[in-house]
Amino acid sequence: MGKKRSGGGLTGSQQAAKFLGVSVLSGVVLAGMAIPAAGALGLAAKGTVEGFDEIPANLKTPPLSQRTTILDAEGGLIATVYSRDRQVVPLTAISPYMQKAIVAIEDSRFYEHGAVDLKGILRAVNRNAQEGGAAQGASTLTQQYVKNVFVEEAGDDETKVREAQEKSLGRKIRELKYAIQVEEELGKKKILENYLNITFFGQQAYGIESAAQRYFSKPAKDLTLEESALLAGVVQSPSRFDPVNDVTEATKRRNLVLQRMADIKDISQAEADAAKAKPVVLKVTKPKNGCITAVKGAGFFCDYVRNSFLNDAVFGKTREERAKVWNQGGLTVRTTLDPQSQDSVNESIKDHVDQDDKVATAVTLVQPGTGRVLAMGQSKPYGFAKNETQINFSVDKKMGGSNFGFPTGSTFKAFVAASAIERGLPATKTYQSPYDMYYPSPVQTCGDKPWVNTNKERVENESESEVGPYGMKEAMAKSVNTYFVEMISEIGVCPVTEMATKLGVVPADGAKLPEVPGIALGTEGMSPLTMANAYATFANRGVYCTPVAIESITDAHGKALAVPKSKCDRAMSERTADTINSLLLGVVDSGTGQQAGLTDRQSAGKTGTTENRYNAWFVGYTPNMAGATWVGSGGTKQVSMENITIGGQYYDKVFGGGLPGPIWKQAVSGALSGREAPSFVSVNIPDGPSPVAGGSKPGTSKPNKPGKPGRDGKPGDGQPGGTTAAGATGGNPGGTDGAGGSDPLGGITLPPGVIGGRD
Repeated sequence: MGKKRSGGGLTGSQQAAKFLGVSVLSGVVLAGMAIPAAGALGLAAKGTVEGFDEIPANLKTPPLSQRTTILDAEGGLIATVYSRDRQVVPLTAISPYMQKAIVAIEDSRFYEHGAVDLKGILRAVNRNAQEGGAAQGASTLTQQYVKNVFVEEAGDDETKVREAQEKSLGRKIRELKYAIQVEEELGKKKILENYLNITFFGQQAYGIESAAQRYFSKPAKDLTLEESALLAGVVQSPSRFDPVNDVTEATKRRNLVLQRMADIKDISQAEADAAKAKPVVLKVTKPKNGCITAVKGAGFFCDYVRNSFLNDAVFGKTREERAKVWNQGGLTVRTTLDPQSQDSVNESIKDHVDQDDKVATAVTLVQPGTGRVLAMGQSKPYGFAKNETQINFSVDKKMGGSNFGFPTGSTFKAFVAASAIERGLPATKTYQSPYDMYYPSPVQTCGDKPWVNTNKERVENESESEVGPYGMKEAMAKSVNTYFVEMISEIGVCPVTEMATKLGVVPADGAKLPEVPGIALGTEGMSPLTMANAYATFANRGVYCTPVAIESITDAHGKALAVPKSKCDRAMSERTADTINSLLLGVVDSGTGQQAGLTDRQSAGKTGTTENRYNAWFVGYTPNMAGATWVGSGGTKQVSMENITIGGQYYDKVFGGGLPGPIWKQAVSGALSGREAPSFVSVNIPDGPSPVAGGSKPGTSKPNKPGKPGRDGKPGDGQPGGTTAAGATGGNPGGTDGAGGSDPLGGITLPPGVIGGRD
């Protein structure tokens, strides 16, 4: 008799020689499959150890896919995500009853044989010969483990999964060769541990730890005898013996396992009988997977974290590589989400906008100087039901947001002012600012060809009483459209688009900002995160920092992974930023944003309302927090926010300061409660000239002008000064309503009448 190894069984070479030396390859039934002739092997009748050895023995066990845990900045659980719900545990963390039960029912001679159980094969040959078929198999637990490795490696590829499970002779032969390798390298205890961690137990549970939690809401180390027998019985057919769906079949199978344990003396007959007499008692924990399970209304933030991982090269060269790492799981992702800020955002949204309202709101808060995303919420919850959506209104399209974002209205004027001041224009700069006017022409662009108002497009202010001349301070506070159009015509479009780019202000669809004067009025679709982070640059005295949501990541072994860091660059001088801060302080002190002003600390910001009141914004900040609030239509159908009830309150007209402003105020107040209240570095800006009383200047007003509410509502009358890169509609023909959870159009069409310069 050959020398036995410490783990039990013959050595690998002895096992192979014995197996092949008795012509197993030419005449036995292998694992329930009759081998009719050596030629059927595809091995040219190689019945020798040499022929068998030509099969490569290079099984590389892939790391088991596990659940990933996403935490907030304080370590609290946000969500658990996984491709396969599994928690790998050592053998010491698995009940001894479970270890004995699985061996008893799957491979009772596991500790006596090597990789191949010749007695089992002969028993199968005899049984199958008697019954004229393949009634009984002879796969060892080691062979089953090898098969599961192939299934695990196949992932979600259905074709590869079928190939890994097919009952072909070639696969069985390779499985045997790999089983011999595994026995030599791992030994019995490690094989058993790996098997219990890799095996599927039904109900989306992979591995014994997840199975114990799923069926009994307890860890695997605490499984009782009867519970262990039940789970061991499930493995052969997780659907047939599922105790949740068929307790009768599951009980029969459990009792069979118990009897088998008694037969091989793992337990006494009395213990088996007592366990059989007990009814199956489950305490099922339903699967909780994905961002839909996120707490604190952080489903969209969770989804943003996932997209951040999949889009950042720090986690892999290609998206496919990054997706493989993410799906492999086993990660612990600590994020930047601040629980206090998130709670405050949720509360403010709940108090102002209802889930089933015709319009939606989204709020995002960030930290100036770090780019940390502190909170992210919206009124349409993350989900698939009515009035739910998977579209994250707070972010760009590539990060799971709407197709086009949302026109920002007058919130864009801050960028125009910043570019002008950075170029040397004084904060006291005065323009005539008539009630309405033609777009000045020509206007310099970044190229050699200037923009020319060939179609005689006009721009007007919100009210006919808004007639200049105005200085910058008052024009910003009142959001005077014609003032900023005159400003952009003087400095050119290029400085504005260059400044916006430095501030990360890129349309949500990834398109280039159009070089037209109408950009001053916020015609382009942006995301709340983009706007909040851009305004955070003003709070950070001119230094822009890219947004980040991931603080740290450790893998399944506790090893820290590299994570993307915020990149900070100066976008403007401190003096320019301080000047903008002083201008925007005036907006909340005495301008259109008074309803957003904080009472316990300095705050600055800007309102924005697009034509036909399809979108309303408030983007504001303190020195230590910036945030953007958008209210508007979340789907393809545009809703004019006039004579409308939102959150149970009636509004004759919604404007940036009237609804988004209070939402922002409540959210930021709660987020900063109990936290320091630093002040801005102020710049003294003298008041400008007094406006002309009595209305429009002679020759500037024209009857029946386009773009005015109640008139034809076309964007700039379809002329280039006010049109956007997305065209007159910017929509997605044939798309469906993202707010309803169907096609992720996301968005928003750029509606007729968007000139964006109203508050």
